[in-house]
Amino acid sequence: MTSTTAEAQRLLDLALLRRVRDRIDREYAKPLDVEALARGVNMSAGHLSRQFRLAYGEPPYAYLMTRRIERAMALLRRGDLSVTEVCFEVGCSSLGTFSSRFTELVGVPPSVYRRDAAQTTVGLPSCVSKQVTRPVRNREAPTPESQLS
Repeated sequence: MTSTTAEAQRLLDLALLRRVRDRIDREYAKPLDVEALARGVNMSAGHLSRQFRLAYGEPPYAYLMTRRIERAMALLRRGDLSVTEVCFEVGCSSLGTFSSRFTELVGVPPSVYRRDAAQTTVGLPSCVSKQVTRPVRNREAPTPESQLS
């Protein structure tokens, strides 16, 4: 493969990965799995997972779960749905998996978040509220060493 051909393939792969990410953003509440996402762009599931991780820093399933948890946070802040209703609304089929993943990404269980969330965004514009309440993965959190430098 020449460097021009390799570069063309890399750009094509990036365009396909963007389509996958856009599909996840649009259809997060639908039953999605890596195999279905890969079929949609004519890639193998393994190749899609590796390339997606290289491009976006996390595998497609982790990205999907982050989108679901972000949406769940917004629904829980509204306060009119139970945790179980929110779980199914965002496309999760297991309350236990949803609660575990939510707690892992947000730092508190969904029931605690729902109870306390109303006070955290009072008076904030929605664009600021979205940024302030975005889930932060442990690997994204600043380490004490990086804060000292």
